[in-house]
Amino acid sequence: MKALSPLFIFLILYLATSIIAQDFYKVPIAVAFLVSSVYALLTVKGTMNERIKVFAQGAGNPTMVLMLAIFILAGAFAASAKTMGAVDATVNLALKYLPEQAILPGIFLASCFISLSIGTSCGTIAALTPLAVGIAQQSGISIPLMVGLVVGGTYFGDNLSFISDTTIVATQTQGCSMKDKFRVNVRIVAPVAVLMLFLYFFLGSNISTPTEIDTVNFWLVLPYIAVVVLAICGVNVLLTLGIGIALTGTVGILMGTYDLFGWFSAMNEGMMGMAELIIVTILAGGMLEIIRYNGGIELIIKVLTRKIDGKRGGELAIAALTCLVNVCTANNTVAIITTGPIAKDIARRFHIDPRRSASILDTASCFSQGLLPYGAQVLIAASLSAINPITILPYLFYPMLIGVALLLAIFFRYPRKFASRTIGI
Repeated sequence: MKALSPLFIFLILYLATSIIAQDFYKVPIAVAFLVSSVYALLTVKGTMNERIKVFAQGAGNPTMVLMLAIFILAGAFAASAKTMGAVDATVNLALKYLPEQAILPGIFLASCFISLSIGTSCGTIAALTPLAVGIAQQSGISIPLMVGLVVGGTYFGDNLSFISDTTIVATQTQGCSMKDKFRVNVRIVAPVAVLMLFLYFFLGSNISTPTEIDTVNFWLVLPYIAVVVLAICGVNVLLTLGIGIALTGTVGILMGTYDLFGWFSAMNEGMMGMAELIIVTILAGGMLEIIRYNGGIELIIKVLTRKIDGKRGGELAIAALTCLVNVCTANNTVAIITTGPIAKDIARRFHIDPRRSASILDTASCFSQGLLPYGAQVLIAASLSAINPITILPYLFYPMLIGVALLLAIFFRYPRKFASRTIGI
């Protein structure tokens, strides 16, 4: 259990202390990760240089660096767009043309389809969260509810997209095609998405939008329209955000909302606003790599696979392994990479269809990642909306329900076409 002790230190310092104090601002999450990361270094055998090397491998792996780049560009885009007036203009556009009851389901659908197109949740959250917060402020909707709606919708695309890292890794480790995995996966989660649309129509029934709405300047909306269109076309998230930033500067300067130096200042303010998130990501990546290096992940896998029996037991073990590793890594792609080979062995042993095991891997990872207060998606949404990550969690209905749907699919052998057959193993 020593290998997992850094994670316990973090949970005690951040979660337990905050619950006891009844204030989640008492212990900043960056400080909690700093303390647990220092402790993690002490658990590694070898010289200090060797310990730091292990930490750096986790903090600087390609997935982490890509996430940091997204955070930086997302902060620059969000701040420069807000300063030039794009957020207010887009909010007015939404309030003017969306029926009152369609605001919540409309934003949810936008989050689903953008994430489905670009295959990543972080870029979708960066584009939609400022808009969602602006609409919430003007229409009296709870900000955590609106942010939770955006974050939840991104996991629809993260789970199903053909270009999502989780889909690519899940199918490659299980030995099935992305198209076949999609056919299984969509049958499990599509009913949840439809249910969410009805729920959001119901929750939006009493929404009252402002009666006096300012004239919409469509030029100011252009950066967001461009980001959405590029996302739908499947353009790389970094390139999409880069084009969005360039458009905020071009339109903002031409419209006179700021000059060149004002644009630079806005971008800098946005990037600096992501400082805590970047620090947390680096510290978490390093600490969790030490846990893996010390055998913590392998320990969890060994305990969970000790007494599994039958297809249901095998599928539950795959889901549980993925969730637990995801809690330790705070990265659903890394969780699937870690558990994928074990899941394939379990699937072969208990004659589980690889299309089904891939779907279980992906869905379980999105369920667990979506409910982590220290996960990248929740953290970036909290940073962009200036609220505590914990306040978002009760409104993450979609990630919660896909977890329920996955359990029901395992217990009731749904979809039956793929639950009873075994191919390619």
